[in-house]
Amino acid sequence: MWVGYWNSLTGDRVEYAPWQSAARRFPDVPRSDFQKAVQYFENGKRYSGAEAVLHLLASVPGWHWTLWLYQHIPGLAAFTEWLYAFVAGHRNAGYRVSRALWGKSAENASYSIASSLFSRALALIYLIAFASFGRQIRGLIGAQGILPVAEFLVEVKRQIGASGFWQAPTLFWWANGELALEFIVWGGAALACVAAIARPHSWGQKAAFAVLFACYLSIVTGGQIFMGYQWDYLLLEAGFLAIFLKPAYTRVWLFRWLLFRLMLESGAVKLLSGDPSWRGLTALAVHYETQPLPTPVAWYMMQAPLWFQKVSTASVFFVELILPFLMFGPRRLKQIAAIGTILFEILILLTGNYTFFNLLAIALCLFLLDDRFLSRIAGDRPLRQKPRHPGSIKLVRSNRYVSAFLFAFLMALSLPQLGGMIGIEAPEPVGRALAWASPFGVVNSYGLFATMTTTRPEISIEGSNDDIEWQPYIFRYKPGPLNRAPGWVAPSQPRLDWQMWFAALGTYRENPWLLRFMMRLLQGSPPVLQLMDRNPFPGQPPKYIRATVYRYRFTNFDERRQTGNWWKRESLGTYFPPISLRGQ
Repeated sequence: MWVGYWNSLTGDRVEYAPWQSAARRFPDVPRSDFQKAVQYFENGKRYSGAEAVLHLLASVPGWHWTLWLYQHIPGLAAFTEWLYAFVAGHRNAGYRVSRALWGKSAENASYSIASSLFSRALALIYLIAFASFGRQIRGLIGAQGILPVAEFLVEVKRQIGASGFWQAPTLFWWANGELALEFIVWGGAALACVAAIARPHSWGQKAAFAVLFACYLSIVTGGQIFMGYQWDYLLLEAGFLAIFLKPAYTRVWLFRWLLFRLMLESGAVKLLSGDPSWRGLTALAVHYETQPLPTPVAWYMMQAPLWFQKVSTASVFFVELILPFLMFGPRRLKQIAAIGTILFEILILLTGNYTFFNLLAIALCLFLLDDRFLSRIAGDRPLRQKPRHPGSIKLVRSNRYVSAFLFAFLMALSLPQLGGMIGIEAPEPVGRALAWASPFGVVNSYGLFATMTTTRPEISIEGSNDDIEWQPYIFRYKPGPLNRAPGWVAPSQPRLDWQMWFAALGTYRENPWLLRFMMRLLQGSPPVLQLMDRNPFPGQPPKYIRATVYRYRFTNFDERRQTGNWWKRESLGTYFPPISLRGQ
């Protein structure tokens, strides 16, 4: 089994033979040595045991460091020889463990299928992200939108000068009119289609991913508060890696490292926050009701008994804190981590509208599944790794240099960022490097719902012409009418509806964008009104506008049977007092 693995690494550079035939070829070597340990012959020299294995690995490009460690780290040689002898003395048990962790074969895994599938999945996710924001871009950051990008960039330049080009990287510095906004976002959507049909790992697809990264970074920066979500930065980080995507070990490992950080940090922040609902395993007893945009399934999940919610919360910690460590284990453990994480993301997708976040996390799980596994899923025979054409020596070396630089760069940024979560402060030069790279989103921190919201305040924007009778504006997806069921909107994201959820958790002073939104409603801005489901003043804008706040809760089975309502609410008072435009 393991000879097959070594053979997949070395190819025809090394000849393998059973000890019985090898003993006849090397009569000067005692037969007991052959029976006791593997023997490796190279350039007239013989090596045995662990030393033989490491000399064998040293013949594989990129593995010479293992022999260097053996020869130069004090005590390591003795330890590895002891470990080899222990395994050699328990071969039957070692074989059973190997079968359990690797399957029938331990041949070097290849990830060509995973890389190809991921590149197409990422292109489709880019398409979803661009198209979703494209339908809202004029109302959010257009000239008549809530936070015009042109005004934002003028303010950035006024406050921080020329460094604003680095602190706020976006193509909108050069053009930010309505047509420029539409060109970037819909051009990005069209290019995503090209990337989806391009040959995987080709220079054309890599170039497309480079431009897609630049375009999405532009709208993340220009989108201001409406584009500051963790999945936007996760897409940037995955998109940056995709520019260099190859089914090579280091490149695949970096995607796996991204998934590891995403999951582990999501679990760690819940414990490190000290939030009592997470520590008491009651977080999911309120989450389905209080999350930003629940689905109809969330209503039913909310009706489950407390013991079920506690078990579910414990399973969240298992998936986010235990499974990530299996991602670097043998292939069977990787498969368990992949399947567990995918099922977890599907459950989140069914109970909440989290845009393309779950799809992107599932796509990253592909790098835990090798070609042999994926070909069996597709119903084909297991694929054996085909020998790669080495190409020119220059090309091989340049690929290795790129992989080494990419690995060193990303690890130098991500390890201190990960350590910062547990209070390990990075050295000052590393901190400066993190600050330098931060605007580009190539390495980010993650962790949704570190502190669980236990109630659901909802802001209602209301207009009036006489300051007596008030009519509410109805949003497309956030709770409003009590008899309207929670909707399905993912993988799209209604950015305004999401931001209203965050605004309700604070005050209007903490959300100055909300005042701009209310001003646009008083002005009757067409692109802003298109973001709403119902405008109660279709003829002309109201004279006054205000914001009130309610506490929303799911009904139970009896209440829904009696009233037909999915929600019930109670008034919490005024969020923002009535205002009108000057001169009205």
